[in-house]
Amino acid sequence: MDDPDPRPIPPEKLLPGDCCDSGCARCVRDVYVDQRQAYKKALAAWQRRHPEPAVEPGDAVAVDPQSPA
Repeated sequence: MDDPDPRPIPPEKLLPGDCCDSGCARCVRDVYVDQRQAYKKALAAWQRRHPEPAVEPGDAVAVDPQSPA
């Protein structure tokens, strides 16, 4: 089942060759900054709706060594 309120996904980071350094009116760096700000705003709103800490894929999870497997 799909999560009806999934955690926002950050924008892809820029690669060194993404900007052509030609002084474009709307540089990919400007677009990235806008996307990053929108992501941070969406993430903050999502975290308010999900106050418990979310476990990210690959995060280490603490396991009590005394608990049975």
